[in-house]
Amino acid sequence: MRAVLCRQWGAVDDLTIADVPPPAPGPDEVLIDVKATAVNYADSLMVAGQYQTKPPLPFSPGLETAGVVAACGKDVTRFEPGDRVMAILPYGGLAEMALAPEVETFAIPDRMSFEEAGAFPVAYISSHVALRWQGRVEPGETLLVLGAAGGVGLTAVEIGKAMGARVLAAASTADKLAVARERGADELINYATEKLTDRVMALTDGKGADVCFDPVGGDLFDAALSSLGWGGRVLLIGFVAGVPKIPANRLLVKHRSALGSSLRYFRWHAPDKLRRSVEELLQWYGEGRLVPCITHRLPLERSAEAIRLLTDRTAHGKVVVVVKGH
Repeated sequence: MRAVLCRQWGAVDDLTIADVPPPAPGPDEVLIDVKATAVNYADSLMVAGQYQTKPPLPFSPGLETAGVVAACGKDVTRFEPGDRVMAILPYGGLAEMALAPEVETFAIPDRMSFEEAGAFPVAYISSHVALRWQGRVEPGETLLVLGAAGGVGLTAVEIGKAMGARVLAAASTADKLAVARERGADELINYATEKLTDRVMALTDGKGADVCFDPVGGDLFDAALSSLGWGGRVLLIGFVAGVPKIPANRLLVKHRSALGSSLRYFRWHAPDKLRRSVEELLQWYGEGRLVPCITHRLPLERSAEAIRLLTDRTAHGKVVVVVKGH
């Protein structure tokens, strides 16, 4: 099979395509004949050796995938060869075949395409886990979403609306904000031209937001923290603009909370909640309330370019690598 390989820690441009033996599923794993794999910002970190976990070299990046079950381990009971599935992966999605744990593999709804399925698990489940279990978003609350046109941010806009929140979408360009508006955002904030805190306060009659979904970090975090009202919760999803320092006194005086949310660890510690998140997400998808936004489709040979579209912050929504004809 063909696979994108990282042979040494470094830049995504150093990735190569090679023919390698297909992997064999362990007792609790399924082997997936890959049809589509979305890339994530974390792929670049993993290739650089800067992610929370470091796979043994050489390895294929790719933290999610969709395809058809080719084989099952001896203890697998939920799937059989021929089933259409999507999965969260430890790595390995940028290849013609990938291994996935059964517990993190999910049936694809009949009306969902492989491309949509390949772009679904990481972004949607990450956002749902953060908003449902950490942020505890309630109907009628105000949700501020930073990076609202990104792969994760855009799903937070959709999920926030499905949960009954008033969504304030914040991004750095008018084009990105237009995408967030299409996905249901109630109000738009351009933090390249407007002061985030002032705009949030104006939109909430001085009360501030109840929850902030922050996959950006960096200098925006300080303004986002100031945008929270009494009892506000800021959800730390990622740090594409840098890791901020949190002044504890600003949490105390307004009864605020700063909460981290990482799907990579959540899925190991709370598999039952993970399953419930997926069930609710697929229900909303079936009702037409979630529409995966795929802006680029590239072949396996252009996987490095696909990842660069994210790291250069030139893409909104999801970038999908489509595997054809193997």
